[in-house]
Amino acid sequence: MRWRLWAAALWLAAPAIAAVSVRDAQGNSVVLPAPARRVVALVPHAVENLYAIGAGSQLVAAVDYSDYPPAARQLPRVGGYSGLSIEAILQQQPDLIVAWRDGGNPRTVQKLRDMGVPVYISAPLQLADIPREMRDLGQLTGHAAQADAQATAFERRIASLQQRYRRSAPVSVFMQIGDNPVFTVSKHSFLGSLITLCGGHNVFAGAALPAPQVSIEAVVLARPQVMLAFNAANHARWQRWPQLPAVAQGLQLTLDQDTISRPGPRLAGAAEQLCSTLDHARRKLGLTPP
Repeated sequence: MRWRLWAAALWLAAPAIAAVSVRDAQGNSVVLPAPARRVVALVPHAVENLYAIGAGSQLVAAVDYSDYPPAARQLPRVGGYSGLSIEAILQQQPDLIVAWRDGGNPRTVQKLRDMGVPVYISAPLQLADIPREMRDLGQLTGHAAQADAQATAFERRIASLQQRYRRSAPVSVFMQIGDNPVFTVSKHSFLGSLITLCGGHNVFAGAALPAPQVSIEAVVLARPQVMLAFNAANHARWQRWPQLPAVAQGLQLTLDQDTISRPGPRLAGAAEQLCSTLDHARRKLGLTPP
């Protein structure tokens, strides 16, 4: 109740500004009487996107691992994947919360929504979702022009890669994103889309989930020519199967997790690096001229 009274007073005191409305990743209509002045972001990639579109000064709190840009490290923390503090969130008096659909706190987020706090749910599963969410956040924070510029720049870089690599020699790829158990990505995730963008054939593209768990046997049977992981330790176990083409050819390659795993502006650069990595693999495999 106190939150509603505070928000009402703020909006009544503000100059007359047109209401803004967008639909989030779950199809919910998010309506604000005016662009948000105080935003709490409950997922690191949203923090990065908000700074990129010029709304960093409106961010009042974030969650663990919100470390980019460096200014984000100074934001108060309200929790992380394992738990959120409703009290800490409400103390920030937000007029918008940006949450992650696949975060570990859906009940807490629903409680906040039930209390009347506007919530925008982020779920960028495909590359096209990233610029769309940038533009949504731009509308919700009053930075539509800068958000559109960032989104357009991202789209152009991705389109350039698509044009360049659409006729590349196919190379089979396994991307490992978790160990014990082993997790990978399918065509239903933006990471899977990056593999396809760069002319790779994701050996687990057809899995039903965006980030499916797979068995060691399934990986060995898939015989990927390239194995990608976020740290070198993930590559060690596969040395027991020297018959794997990726192991035999020395094509177990490590990616920068910080840039490639966050669906924000820096992902375009990570995509360029991934495409270059797969080009290197093609040359080593004799699929393209040296």
